[in-house]
Amino acid sequence: MKPWSMGRFRSRIRDVHRGDLIFQWILRISGICILVLLGAILWQVGDLSSAAFQHFGWKFFWTNEWNPVQEKFGAAAFAFGTVVSSILAILISLPLSVFTALFLVEIAPRRLSKALGFLVEMLAAIPSVVYGLWGVFVLAPIMREYVQPFLQKYFGFLPFFQGPAFGLGMLTAGVILSIMITPTVCSISREVFRAIPTQLKEGALALGATRWEMMNTAILKTSHSGILGATILGLGRAMGETMAVTMVIGNRHEISASLFAPSQTMASAIANEYSEATSDLHLSALAYVGIALFVVSFITNLIARGLVWHAQSRIGVRNP
Repeated sequence: MKPWSMGRFRSRIRDVHRGDLIFQWILRISGICILVLLGAILWQVGDLSSAAFQHFGWKFFWTNEWNPVQEKFGAAAFAFGTVVSSILAILISLPLSVFTALFLVEIAPRRLSKALGFLVEMLAAIPSVVYGLWGVFVLAPIMREYVQPFLQKYFGFLPFFQGPAFGLGMLTAGVILSIMITPTVCSISREVFRAIPTQLKEGALALGATRWEMMNTAILKTSHSGILGATILGLGRAMGETMAVTMVIGNRHEISASLFAPSQTMASAIANEYSEATSDLHLSALAYVGIALFVVSFITNLIARGLVWHAQSRIGVRNP
């Protein structure tokens, strides 16, 4: 190679290495900015909630009274509404999401699987307020006229299905949350199912298993930790949902065994009262609710991501 061409070659290599170095530093700075932003949010909300923490302490989360006029605040009803509505959403969404993912991966033809998978993922792109409007004008009347009277008639001996059928309430919030988290649980379950080696499924069929037995033993039982991770991630999404829940849950500060009764979640309480908070302690109490929701959602998502990563690394490399 001529000297001039060798010099040009080395110059090009230096340019490539310089570009890689710049791109690497851009990625590092972006990651640091995300961590700084997360820390700034946590610090700001924590600083705003410090007055409520000093005034009420940890009893704030098991005290039920919420009276802004007398400045008596307790978030037990908010925590109750958040937990119950999220659990309802998971109970409804989990079987639907897992079996939909199993159908798309193992049973549906390729074209149908792509089309249905795209439609399921499109559910995640619908704005929360649109879900809320649909819940108010479509879902709530259906719940009031058909679903709640049916449950009251045949299961009214249980305390969960007693009381007047308003249409708006805890059960309606759980149903709409289940629809909203289905794309998340379904998409992650699909990725976990796709990561299962083909040899494992073919081995089960070769040993005489039926198609359902193969899906049960080689897929569902193998990927249970991944499904658990998807479930917890969906739970974190349900706990933090705001607008749709605010529009359909009824927004009443009480703890009731009936799923027909109105309730409130931590997110809906902040959305309803933050703009109307007149005292510093009221504002600090709402921020205290917010930081509790932030910490719980953050820990939930960390656990879910860890479980999904563990499931995929244990199963092996994803099939092409």
